[in-house]
Amino acid sequence: MKNLHFKDDILTDLSLKGNIAQFISFSPQLELRHFNLFNANAFKELADNIAVAIDRSSEKRVNVRSFHPEQPKGHPFVYGLQKVDDVLDVLNKRSSEGLYTIINETIDTNDGGVSGVVLGDIIEFTPKDTPKGVDKDGVCSLPRQLGSHIIKTVYGFEPSLPFPSSTRVEFSIHPVRRGIRNEHTILWELEEFENPHTNSQISWPNNFSKHIGDKVFGLLIAHHSGFNVPRTNVFARTVAPFIFGSDTGLHESWIRTAPFDRTPGKFSTFFGWHDPFVLLSKEDPDHDKIASVLSQQSVNAVYSGSLITDENNNPIIEGVAGKGDEFMVGHQDIANIPATVLSKITEVFRTALQKFGPLEMEWVYDGEKVWIVQLHILKEKIKGGNIIYPGEASHYHDFFVSEGLEALRNKIAEVKGKDIGITLHGNVGITSHFGDVLRKAKIPSLIIR
Repeated sequence: MKNLHFKDDILTDLSLKGNIAQFISFSPQLELRHFNLFNANAFKELADNIAVAIDRSSEKRVNVRSFHPEQPKGHPFVYGLQKVDDVLDVLNKRSSEGLYTIINETIDTNDGGVSGVVLGDIIEFTPKDTPKGVDKDGVCSLPRQLGSHIIKTVYGFEPSLPFPSSTRVEFSIHPVRRGIRNEHTILWELEEFENPHTNSQISWPNNFSKHIGDKVFGLLIAHHSGFNVPRTNVFARTVAPFIFGSDTGLHESWIRTAPFDRTPGKFSTFFGWHDPFVLLSKEDPDHDKIASVLSQQSVNAVYSGSLITDENNNPIIEGVAGKGDEFMVGHQDIANIPATVLSKITEVFRTALQKFGPLEMEWVYDGEKVWIVQLHILKEKIKGGNIIYPGEASHYHDFFVSEGLEALRNKIAEVKGKDIGITLHGNVGITSHFGDVLRKAKIPSLIIR
């Protein structure tokens, strides 16, 4: 006798373990088999059951899946039906083909939530996709506890995944409650493994860092890894506002932009309040560059600056006395930083290096603590000295820092791919945005102060 695989029976078993998408199912004779809707009772009439399934869906839409217990995969799937008569037409057609049918609520993958998989000590997720999205490029992969903390910070609730590490769970997270239990976490599939061996290396950019903003993601990683991050309010395009970080003791704020992808020095930064919605409308009217705007609590800046990891895993630390925003864009010369301050910054760097590997960091020292105000994973360590990005070029163009960052971007566009390097002139840091822009473009470059 063949093994029979009833998908609706499996879903009902799964519903005993957690929240699943609402569904009702029918035999090929269109007899009701399962009725799993939130806060609703079954009716005698087929059309009435379809109507209540549509009504209980947050999207007011349903999908129709079909299967045969001897061949559960490869049968038609119809997405997003809104009318009872349209659903009836599909059910009648599948009935004539001898197929079982499942009507489940449509859950929009573009609702601002994420879908993913948890197994062992790893949680992986991505926005705008189903749990199968973990098989694609750009997935966010994190240690399970860290990932759960980040999801709770962004969405306001921790994912409901109370399963042992041996259980592989496909799930989705939604800002609006859904499913038969009317909760934020939906379970899609469970599978058991013996002694799963999992390992995650924290890396970004990824699809989720772009979802909330590259800068925001780095700061979340730093905050939930135990580093000092100023209290930050995030106004994002894709999710509701959220807050994280620690109180600095000041009541001033910085307004910072967080592009989808890192774009050093491209968009505005303001000291003091500035309307984030006006900023978004002016600097990103097409909604395709900036993921979010941050209102970040100010730090009492005794020294500020940035650092980057060299080829020997040592930090190159540069900065100025006071606020560091002018230094980062080349409007303020680098200064000598006292050895006691360098020691404290290096201590933070060593801890971060152990957790994340080679990195870049913008920091502020308040006389007691070192605060992280930006954190990025470094794809390629640098040589140090006066080398910004290594490489050989047939000749080099001179560029003066006084010309500004936008002029440098234009020069890069002009020389890229032409065996031409850039010599940067000015008393600016290798770790400043000038260095960031040249490294990102992979232009052979050096600095002459």
